[in-house]
Order: sequence, then C-alpha cells, then structure tokens
Amino acid sequence: MPLVRLSQLFIYSTLIFLLFSYSDLIANTIKVCPDCGIASVRQAVAIALPGDTVLVKDATYAEHDILIDKPVTIIGENHPTIDAQGQGYIFKVYADSVTIRGLKLKNVEVSYISDFAAIYTSKVRHFIFENNILEDIFFGFLIEKSHNGILKNNIIRGNAVKEHSSGNGIHLWHSSKIQILDNRIEKMRDGIYLEFVKHSEIKGNISLNNLRYGLHFMFSNDDRYEDNIFEKNGAGVAVMFSKQIFMRHNTFRLNWGTASYGLLLKEINDANIVNNTFEQNTIGINADGSNRITYEKNTFHNNGWAVRFLGACYGNKLLQNNFLNNALDISYVGRMNGNIFDKNFWSDYTGYDLNKDNIGDVPYRPVKLFSYIVNQTPETIILLRSLFVDIINFSEKVSPIFTPDNLQDLNPAMVPIINYD
Repeated sequence: MPLVRLSQLFIYSTLIFLLFSYSDLIANTIKVCPDCGIASVRQAVAIALPGDTVLVKDATYAEHDILIDKPVTIIGENHPTIDAQGQGYIFKVYADSVTIRGLKLKNVEVSYISDFAAIYTSKVRHFIFENNILEDIFFGFLIEKSHNGILKNNIIRGNAVKEHSSGNGIHLWHSSKIQILDNRIEKMRDGIYLEFVKHSEIKGNISLNNLRYGLHFMFSNDDRYEDNIFEKNGAGVAVMFSKQIFMRHNTFRLNWGTASYGLLLKEINDANIVNNTFEQNTIGINADGSNRITYEKNTFHNNGWAVRFLGACYGNKLLQNNFLNNALDISYVGRMNGNIFDKNFWSDYTGYDLNKDNIGDVPYRPVKLFSYIVNQTPETIILLRSLFVDIINFSEKVSPIFTPDNLQDLNPAMVPIINYD
C-alpha cells in the first residue's frame, strides 16, 4: 500500500513540475524597441516560440512582409507604428491562434496585380485582430480560406480616389464563422467585402465615405448583420446571390447618386430585414429577383424611392413598416405575385378609422400613377412635386386603371409603428 501511495505522489509531483515548466514556456514575452536587444518586429517573431507574446514598444518601425508561421500574440504599447513604406504586405499570417492587437499599420503597397494588405491570412483558424489603426493602405484585412476569427474595434482609413487603385477595408473570401465587430472603415473602395462567406456576424460597424459600397457581399449564406451604420457611400450597400440573411438594427443613410442605394438586393432569397432605418437615400431598398423576404418594422424616411421592386420578386412580406415622407413609397416593374403588405404606416394615407383601433378602414394603394409613369419614362421625374403630378395621382386614386389591384395594404396603420425591440 505505501508503494502505491508513493507512486501516486511521484506521478502528481511530476505532473505539477511539467505544468509549471510548460507555463514558463508559454508565458515568455519578447520586448521590441529601438533601444532593446531586439529592435524589429520581424526579428522578435522569428525567434518567438509557439505561444510567446511579442510586446512592441511605442516607436516607428519600417518593416514589411513579416511572416507569422506559429501561434503568437503581438501587442502594441500606445499604438506603435509599423510603416511598410509602400512595399508589400505588413503581416502575412499562416498559423492558427495568432493575435495582433494595438498597432498602427500604414503605407501598404498599392498594386494593380497583387492585393497587398496590412494583415493577410491564408488557411488559418482562431485568430484575433483588434484595436488596430490602419492608415494609407491598399487592403486593410485580407482574409482567405480562414475560419473562427475575430476582427474587432479596428479603425481603417484609406485615401481611395479611383476604384482600380484602391482596395477594401475588410475583405473575406471563402471563410466562415468570422466576427466583424465594432470597426470603423472609411475612404476605401468597399468598406466590407464578403465572398463565399458563411455563418458569420457583422455587428456594430461604421462604414462611411467609401468610394463604392459600405458593405458588399456575394454568395454568402447564413450570415447576420446587426447594429451597423452605412453612410455616404458611393453606391450604398449591395447584397447579391445569397440566402438565409438576417439584417437588423442597421442604418442606411445619405447614399445619394444615380446608381446609389441604401440597400441593393440582387437574387436574395429567404431573408429577414427587420428594424432597420433607411434615411435620405436615392433609393431605400432596390430589390431585383429577391424572394421570400420579410421586411418588418423598418423605417423609410425622406428617401427618393422607399422600396423599388425591379421584377421577379415573389412571396415577400412588408409588415409594420413606417413610410415617412418619401417622394415615392413603392415602385415596381413586372408582376408582384404573392407579395403581402400589411399594417404598415404610410404618411400619405388619408383614410379614416371609425372604430378607433388604429387601423385604417380603407385600404391603401402605395403605388401611385406617377411612379408607374416614371418607370416607363424616367425623364418624367423632373415633374416630381408639380401640380400636374398631384392631379394625375388623385385621378388614379379615384378610379384606378394603371396601378395593380392586388398591391394594396388592407390594414394600414393610423399611427407610426413604435418598435421596442
């Protein structure tokens, strides 16, 4: 019996010794500063062991194409600057479990044949890039074939002037389970670009003043977009060739131009667009070939067109939305089969409510004759808000001929929808 206990004690002692020895190994911190023994981030990463931390002191480091091929953590103290001086990438990450935090990264090379980025990843998992400042860059974060990552609280500022010489702030390709949280992106080509990305979350970001799209994604299914602000982008937001999309509490505003939208939907199916605000856009939502979408409790305020359906849009539901002072609430091209409008508030509705249940007793037809005319002859838009338009809209309201009988809200709300979600 004593031998058994002695053996157990030996085993426990050995395990404790190994545990503390391993902890000492993974707790190693390598300091980088101009006056330290290690004066470059590249050198620190090269000598680091898996699990080490590289602590970069406040200074400016002229470095580029720093290869990370092992799990390490790189932390900046007071946002030290790594300046690529117009040469290639800054970090190229090829290992799992890499964290880069608290750095200022600038002057990535601009190229017409290569997508140089401040931080580039390929085929990695479990990465965290947070609290970084990216300035004067080509691409910000370029994430390829990577999974289970977090991009959080980064500031990305470019100086995009032309599309061919500018890149995207956050660019994901063939990736999944990525969280893009609380970032600010401005003056890039596209603020956030996703292609073949699934099961990811885009939340709390501000994307503004970008040359093309604040958000642009294609072939990306089962993703969530919440609490983002997309403002003053050249073409607004474009969502294409995707399904199972959930968009909530986003703000789309001040996206003006002949080819600019708050939200462009191109062949989107089975989506929920809930509780968003579309304000002062040329077109709030422009839907083309998009089916089985629920638009619920959104607010459309002071847009040119609130919602424009271009065709092949079936099985959609517009429920309890607020349409407030838009030039045109609904526009459509082609058939609107199977679409439901119910309990929306329309600021132009002039019906009555005799039983005081806050539901209008007279159905509302949101498509005006002038909207139909503009679809046929776009140049007539110059007549907007003229007396002539008021007369033809009133005549169509009294005796509908051109506007569809099956496109009406049978239960228009008498007061704006208040959303407590």
